[in-house]
Amino acid sequence: MSKTNIEEINRNIYDIKNKDEYDFKIKKGLTKEIINEISNQKNDPDWMREFRLNALEVYNKLELPTWGPDLSELNMDEIATYVRPKSKMTGNWDDVPEDIKNTFDKLGIPDAEKTSLAGVGAQYDSEVVYHSMKNELLQQGVIYLDMETAVREYPDIVKAHFMKCVPVHDHKFVALHGAVWSGGSFVYVPKGVKVDIPLQSYFRLNSPESGQFEHTLIIVDEGASLHFIEGCSAPKYNKVNLHAGCVELYVKDNAYLRYSTIENWSKNMLNLNTKKAIVGKNAKMEWVSGSFGSKISMLYPMSILNGEGAKTEFTGISFAGKGQNLDNGFKVVHNSPNTSSLVNAKSISKNGGKCTYRSQVKIMENAKNSKSSVSCESLMLDDISISDTIPTNEIRTDEVEFSHEAKIGKLSDKTIFYLMSRGLSEEDAKAMIVRGFAHPIAKELPVEYAVEMNNLINLELEGAIG
Repeated sequence: MSKTNIEEINRNIYDIKNKDEYDFKIKKGLTKEIINEISNQKNDPDWMREFRLNALEVYNKLELPTWGPDLSELNMDEIATYVRPKSKMTGNWDDVPEDIKNTFDKLGIPDAEKTSLAGVGAQYDSEVVYHSMKNELLQQGVIYLDMETAVREYPDIVKAHFMKCVPVHDHKFVALHGAVWSGGSFVYVPKGVKVDIPLQSYFRLNSPESGQFEHTLIIVDEGASLHFIEGCSAPKYNKVNLHAGCVELYVKDNAYLRYSTIENWSKNMLNLNTKKAIVGKNAKMEWVSGSFGSKISMLYPMSILNGEGAKTEFTGISFAGKGQNLDNGFKVVHNSPNTSSLVNAKSISKNGGKCTYRSQVKIMENAKNSKSSVSCESLMLDDISISDTIPTNEIRTDEVEFSHEAKIGKLSDKTIFYLMSRGLSEEDAKAMIVRGFAHPIAKELPVEYAVEMNNLINLELEGAIG
C-alpha cells in the first residue's frame, strides 16, 4: 500500500477558506506609523496608545531567541498585524455575516454554546465578531467581554492587570504582542462565585500573510472557580502566518481555574504564544493543552505559585508531522511553602516531525515542604522522527520532594504483532496504540474537544500509516 503524504490529508472543516475580504487591513510591516494607525482604528485611550508605542521600542531592542526552533523565515515586513473583518460585534448569531457564520457553524461553535457552555466569544482575524453570556452569570456579577470593550468599560481593572503578569520585556514576541494586540477575552469572576458551566473563546485566522494577536485576561477572585476553554484554527496558505497571543491569568486565594486549549493551526503558522498564571494562597491552577498543526510552535505555559499551599497541574500533548517543529513545555515557580506542581506531558512525532519538551521548575529558598513531579513521554511512529526532552530544574532548598521522569520510545513491533494476531489490521493496531497513549490527555478535555483531538489524531495518522 502506498503512503499518503500529509499534504494530501483533507483537514476537513479546518481548511475552509473564505475570500480574503475585510473592512480594513493594515499595511504590512511594523513601524511607529503602523502602531499609531492600529491605535486610531481601535480608538484606544491615551494610556493604551502609549503602551503600544513603548512595547514597539522594547520589541526593536530585543533579539530573536537562539535556543529553540529556527525563526529566520519570519519577516515582519511581510505580515499584516491588524485585519478588521466585514462584521461588527454582535450578541445575535443571525447578525453575523453569512460566510463567517458558516465557518463557525462548521466548527461547531453555536451547537456547543447551546449544549454545554455558559458563554461564547468568537474572533475572526483581528476582531471578536460574536459574544454572549447566559443571564444567570450576569446576575452573579460575572463579567465576560471582548478585551476592547473591557478597556473602555472597566479601565481601572484592566489597567491594573494588563501585561503585569506577562511584562513586555519577557521576550521579543511578548513585546510584539503589546504593540499590536487586538481582540481576545476579559473575564472577571467575583469572590465566591462558582461558574459550573465553562466559558469558551474561539480564535479563527482567515486572512493570509497576517497575524493574530488576541489578548486574554482572566481574574478569578477569592474562593471563586471557573473553567475556560480556548480553541484556535486556521486554513493552510503557502506563506507564513503568525500567531502571538497572550494569556494572563490571576487566580486569587482559595480560587480555582482550569484553562483548556486545543490549538489546531495550519502547517504554515508560526505559533509563538505566551501564557502565564499567578496563583494565590491555597488556590489551584490547571492547564490542559493539545498542540496540533503549526509549522513551528514555541509555547510554555507558566504558573507562579505565590501563595502558601498553591497548586498547579499541567496536562498536555503535542503531535508533530512532516515539516513541523513543536517546541512546547511548561514552567513553574514555587515562591511559597507547601506549594505543589504536577506535570504530565506527552508528544507524538511522525514522518520526520520534531517534538521537544522544554521545561523549567524553580523551587525558591522559602518554598519549604513543596512538591513537584514531572513526567514527559514521547512516542515516535517511525525511524526519521525526532523527540527531545530538555528539562531545567533549579531547587534552592533541601526540604522538598521532587521527581522528574522521561520516557522516549517507538511503536512496539511486538505490541503491533499481538494486536494483529487478535484480528486487527496493522493500521488499526497502530492507531489503537496511539489513541491509548493520548487517552490520559483526552479524558481531561471537555467532551467536544476530546472528540476533536481524536479526530485530529485520526487525520494525522492517515498520513503516517500505510
